[in-house]
Amino acid sequence: MKKKHKIILVIGLVLSTILALLASLLAFSAKWMFKTWTNLTMDELVYHLTAPLEGTNTDMIKDYCNECAVPTILILGCILFAIAANRKHAGILKKIAIACSAGAIAVAGITVGVTWSGLDVSNYMKGQSTYSTFIDDNYVDPSSVNITFPEQKRNLIYIFLESMEMTYADKENGGAFKQNVIPELTQLAQENEDFSGKSNKLNGGYSMPGTTWTMGAMFGQTSGLPLNISIDGNSMDTQDSFFPGITTLGDILQNEGYSQTLLIGSEATFGGRKLYFTDHGQYDIMDYNYAQDNGLIPEDYKVWWGYEDEKLFGFAKEKLLELSQQDNPFNLTMLTVDTHFEDGYVCDICPDTFGDNQYANVMACSSRRVKEFIDWVQQQDFAADTTIVISGDHQTMDSDFCEDVDKDYERRVYTTYINADAEKQTEKKRKYTIFDDFPTTLSAMGAEIEGDRLGLGTNLFSAKETLSEKEGVTVEYNKMLKKSKLMEKLSDIDEEEYRRKEEEKVSPTADVKIKKTGKDNQVLIKVENIEHLKKGLQSITAAVWKNEDQSDLQWVNLAVFENGICKTKVDLSNYEPMQGEYNVHIYIIDGKGDAHNVAGTTFEIK
Repeated sequence: MKKKHKIILVIGLVLSTILALLASLLAFSAKWMFKTWTNLTMDELVYHLTAPLEGTNTDMIKDYCNECAVPTILILGCILFAIAANRKHAGILKKIAIACSAGAIAVAGITVGVTWSGLDVSNYMKGQSTYSTFIDDNYVDPSSVNITFPEQKRNLIYIFLESMEMTYADKENGGAFKQNVIPELTQLAQENEDFSGKSNKLNGGYSMPGTTWTMGAMFGQTSGLPLNISIDGNSMDTQDSFFPGITTLGDILQNEGYSQTLLIGSEATFGGRKLYFTDHGQYDIMDYNYAQDNGLIPEDYKVWWGYEDEKLFGFAKEKLLELSQQDNPFNLTMLTVDTHFEDGYVCDICPDTFGDNQYANVMACSSRRVKEFIDWVQQQDFAADTTIVISGDHQTMDSDFCEDVDKDYERRVYTTYINADAEKQTEKKRKYTIFDDFPTTLSAMGAEIEGDRLGLGTNLFSAKETLSEKEGVTVEYNKMLKKSKLMEKLSDIDEEEYRRKEEEKVSPTADVKIKKTGKDNQVLIKVENIEHLKKGLQSITAAVWKNEDQSDLQWVNLAVFENGICKTKVDLSNYEPMQGEYNVHIYIIDGKGDAHNVAGTTFEIK
């Protein structure tokens, strides 16, 4: 019996110690979480629990270890010391076990209560159990809307500014601070378009549920939808597609032949950004890993979340010069990172205008850097045909930067449209959310949108009411806290449908062969093994030229035979001299009217 009591005591000590450690870690983690994310919402937490965490800032991980793991280990040491010191006193050991268990239950209970209240879990769960038809009734599927681009398509530079609010301007210019922390950005907005009407005070977009963190904001601004993931949904970390049922800005521009690039100084995998931008628009991803692999930065270089914005804007200039030499219009989308909480990253050229207020200095540095970049763009040859959109992604999560802002002040993200090819149909100040950026961006690029609405957004250059103007921001916000059957349908992954869409993305290919005919001045072009052509064949032509500048280019139609082989003869007698190396490219027009370069080769006439 004494042996059994001893075994039970040991088991009790082990279990109570584990409970105490778990409760301690939970309490420290909750404290760290609310200190790190002052405006954390439950929908953001749910998303990041299901999304990839690869690429998280190492400083944040170290901070968590210091503030959570280390104190927990110290508590473990104290418990073990108490047990060791009283190992021969069964009565005291029982009291230690009871104290650990009771303390663990109390600490866990208090932590859960504080967390429940801080995250407003009750309202979140209520929303998760209640459906609203607001999104379902107001969503306009872009795939069902006629969007007409101008004959001369404009380029797009879209800059997401981390945590940038109009709040940081001074009160005289529409902000909430005594001294303007972002004077250059204020000037850009006032000289261009932020839909403030006749007022000189800044105007910006409201953040809605599902858009209050970086990936949610990028998703919202390019799809017109909130990034709502059901708490019982699939993990975003294991999915092969990202909301396959939606049509986004990237999808639309891809279909219009745009070259698209995502340039960021952190790892694109984090938060599902790489999956989203490759799945919707097949963006070329230039992230921290790309910079390492291509020698843009040393292999062992890492600061903050990857590399700083000073390098980001330098790489952007180089990429823009490269893109501007291409025949296709381009979309360069960028995301800054230096202004991320807590207190931002101080680079080598950050000013000390605001003394020991590090975050203000970093914001001021970002403002100055963006203005310098815009000035550079406007001096380039491609500037006249390029629209620039600058938008904050979400409100800052810094713990104390906005603690003195009046509670009645309506905080909104910074917004401005530069060199827009659209005329405003109204001069009134617009009330809008970041969802409205989706159709407004396309309109700013000169595209005409049937009905002036896409997703949950409204084209702000039109006179049509936004949902915020129609419903009121608070009403719209509360309705979007609830579940939507449409969102569940759009986010649902149908593997067969996904595979079909992926197959459609594969460009058609073919084999081309060139051989001489019986005549000295003719060659036979033969095309066979045409693959991945899913929409039928309207026509097939060959482009033939010798000169590097293609000044002697001629187009020749190919005949299509029943066996799928296509042939034509080309007369070379017009080329002087006829001897030399020739280039041949094969182009197919599919059943939808889209052109595809399916093959290319060279041949020589001696």
